[in-house]
Amino acid sequence: MGLEGFQQPQPHKAKICMWKYLDVHSMDLINKAGTTDELKSLLSRLLDLQDFETNPRSTILLDLYFYTIQFCREQGFNREQTSAFFSIVKDVHEACVETPLPNVEECYNYFSELVFCHSIRRPPFSIDLFNQNQLVRLTDYMINTYFRHYKLYKYAFTPQVRLDISFTYIGMPEPEPKYEEAATEDSEAALSPLQEDMDETAIAEESPTAVLREYIANQLTQELTMLRLSVDQRLKATEDQFNAKLLQLEKGPGKGGAKGKKK
Repeated sequence: MGLEGFQQPQPHKAKICMWKYLDVHSMDLINKAGTTDELKSLLSRLLDLQDFETNPRSTILLDLYFYTIQFCREQGFNREQTSAFFSIVKDVHEACVETPLPNVEECYNYFSELVFCHSIRRPPFSIDLFNQNQLVRLTDYMINTYFRHYKLYKYAFTPQVRLDISFTYIGMPEPEPKYEEAATEDSEAALSPLQEDMDETAIAEESPTAVLREYIANQLTQELTMLRLSVDQRLKATEDQFNAKLLQLEKGPGKGGAKGKKK
């Protein structure tokens, strides 16, 4: 499929998402789940992932959501904070896998806006659900878990993009259809001398254009090699920029990390 058949990366507008996927009743059930099996079974029912034992994608999603809840428990988040952060993780993942094309910048910007939307009091656009320390911890968690494995999620949940190129030579005759094979061996034997003469004639007629075709093919091979090298360099540069941002955020709020001041 060509690139025009895929949705292009696009920015998303952050909104308050508390209780979006896990309401009060669901959070009460989650808080009562005491064991790992109980929590996973509950999440699979709440999020329609009951085929996780046979569907690899459901298994990946269930693990993502399970460890998100575990992180919230370790941080001592209340029901509102847990529901909001769970919604942030789910929305970021859905934005990531909506297209197989690279969109890590758009996803990270969307995550940052979602986080700040829940850490600054500015009704009705944002609420101060997380304080500055919590903001830093949940940002570090997303960077070290989801965004570190961004390419793996992209690979598992989106179709692969393959480049298929066809060429039309201007001024060159269209290739003639191949002769159909004879129905029986007798007819093949009877036509073989005539076919050999026709093949030799065709080779003699195509020899001037064959040289031109070979030259064009060699030139295209060189151009495609240069194009592939250019694309690889651009992807490497984008990945280096993203890794630099991750390292900067890991240094903490005092060295250019995440900020979450209340207003």
